[in-house]
Amino acid sequence: MNVEFRISQLLRRRVLENLRRPHAFAAERVGFLQCGVARVEGGTLLVLAQDFLPVADEDYLDDPTVGAQMGPSAIRKALQFAYNTPSSMFHVHCHEHTGRTSFSRTDIRESAKFVPDFFNVRPERPHGALVLSLDSAVGFCWTERGAAPVPLNRISFAGSPFAMIGRTA
Repeated sequence: MNVEFRISQLLRRRVLENLRRPHAFAAERVGFLQCGVARVEGGTLLVLAQDFLPVADEDYLDDPTVGAQMGPSAIRKALQFAYNTPSSMFHVHCHEHTGRTSFSRTDIRESAKFVPDFFNVRPERPHGALVLSLDSAVGFCWTERGAAPVPLNRISFAGSPFAMIGRTA
């Protein structure tokens, strides 16, 4: 399956500004991107980031073994938002460097635990996870309940300056 993810430069900058803010004890911040989806010519699944829902300060758990640990209320709020709106949800966080980035083993393990829960409230929508660097991104998408995640084939930052990561053909 070919999955393309698009986010405006304006929204990407807003997300990065929020994720880079210090927290009282968490080493990093996390949040959720509310996304729309469309199927386009050739069967490509297009995911369009529309808004950002940061995890509230009080919804982090103090766990020094990871950069950020969301508590149950953070997940509950994101699930409630997805239930109330026809949205795909993508968990997002930032790795503080420039250039190509990747998911850590912890990122992969933890995303696999909670991202599929969004199918309980929005089974008709894909959901996923995205890691931003300061100028790049990488992501996975669960296209349906019970399916293994697939990598995002292309990620576009629309606006000025335009940027595209991944395959171009």
